[in-house]
Amino acid sequence: MDITNDPRAVRNLLETARRIAVVGCSPRPDRDSHRIAKYLIGAGYDVVPVNPGQSRILDRDCYPDVVSIPGGVDIVDIFRSPDQVPPVVEDAIAAKAKAAWMQLGAGNDEAAKRAGDAGLLVVMEQCIMVVHRSLFGTPR
Repeated sequence: MDITNDPRAVRNLLETARRIAVVGCSPRPDRDSHRIAKYLIGAGYDVVPVNPGQSRILDRDCYPDVVSIPGGVDIVDIFRSPDQVPPVVEDAIAAKAKAAWMQLGAGNDEAAKRAGDAGLLVVMEQCIMVVHRSLFGTPR
């Protein structure tokens, strides 16, 4: 299992990733998933919202799941309750993502083990926005 808190591995991931699926992305601006997706767009990432109940979020096409996203993704950023994380990880594996990022409150040890065993980098119980800001500062 490759669960990492290694700042070098996380920095490398955030430097090399170009496309991030935000699973559980909300259309509501007051929700963390919406604010963080917007932040990631401002930081230069191609953010793909994943929410089966929506067709567009943040002026971007929204997909029902990760495997439906054409062209694949580098990071699957997960905003779901822990019991809903395993199928998202299975989608991340099927989509050949580089990493599964389980946001604060979304950690699931079994899903993390499955992702790591499948070769994905796993970051768990950390906020991608907080980590990005700590490594690179706030985008302009």
